[in-house]
Amino acid sequence: MRRRMCPACLLSAAVLVSASGCGLQSGSPMADDVQPASIGRSEPLAGAHLTVTAKAFTEQLILGAIMGIAFQAAGADVLDRTGIQGSIGAREAVKSGDADGMYEYTGTAWITYQGNSEPIPDPQKQWQGVHDADLDNGLTWLPPSSLNNTYALAMNQANFKKYGTKTLSDVAALAKQDPGAVTLCVESEFANRADGLPGMEKAYGMSAPSKNITQMDTGIIYTQAKKGSCTYGEVFTTDGRIKSMNLVVMEDDKKFFPNYNVAPEINSKALKKWPAIAEVLNPVTQRLNNTVARTLNAKVDVDGQDPHQVALDWMKREGFVKSG
Repeated sequence: MRRRMCPACLLSAAVLVSASGCGLQSGSPMADDVQPASIGRSEPLAGAHLTVTAKAFTEQLILGAIMGIAFQAAGADVLDRTGIQGSIGAREAVKSGDADGMYEYTGTAWITYQGNSEPIPDPQKQWQGVHDADLDNGLTWLPPSSLNNTYALAMNQANFKKYGTKTLSDVAALAKQDPGAVTLCVESEFANRADGLPGMEKAYGMSAPSKNITQMDTGIIYTQAKKGSCTYGEVFTTDGRIKSMNLVVMEDDKKFFPNYNVAPEINSKALKKWPAIAEVLNPVTQRLNNTVARTLNAKVDVDGQDPHQVALDWMKREGFVKSG
């Protein structure tokens, strides 16, 4: 979806970014009629002109809007430059100062940008590693949320009632007891990556025969898991379709999959000039979790609502901002 790029793709993207000035050739002012509520009191960002960016998929568009709305409530003028194609363009925009901030994933930074091959199982320690490494890049990571958009396996309610598995250890045990019961719908990338299915099987002592594994596009996986055409489908843990299709997510009880916790990634110069950015964003970030993400993502991907409006409604509902 949005996290991993091959080295050659990363290099090509970097060249394109360098040539195009991060691709931020346009933008529009955010003009939400909001005032401070629980955040932004006394408007500590009054006089600031801040640019917010995000990648071009639903969750990122919502998070970019959330950041921009928070800045507006605190008194800043905000330029909206969300919807950047690919991961590297948005990051480079913040790094270069073409944008002042975005919500980014710790696993993306740790593995894709910083070049580490092994994730850190503890989410706080991985955030700390990312934070420390990126200070030399002119980027400051603010405290993370518990929103963790990583891999998982999920099943429909009928299969959950039938097999009762709750964890990946349970799935591995079922595969040993009844090999035919564990059928998998997965993406081709997940089926072949060390941090995907092969690594998961090794970590959990599981071996699914190839005849039980069907590779397909992401969107189809969710519908096939809902139908029960496969017992387990590979999903992303904050995808709105999990909620809308009433799927049950298996707990990664051995913490195999990398952590992709969301946290604000802020240009260090902008943060030094406007240190109140941290106090404005921290309460909002703390409220973000997988349940919130699934609900908000579903409003866009399932119900067809506008990402910015979804973000604004949530900010008001949570009491962070109020109408002007």
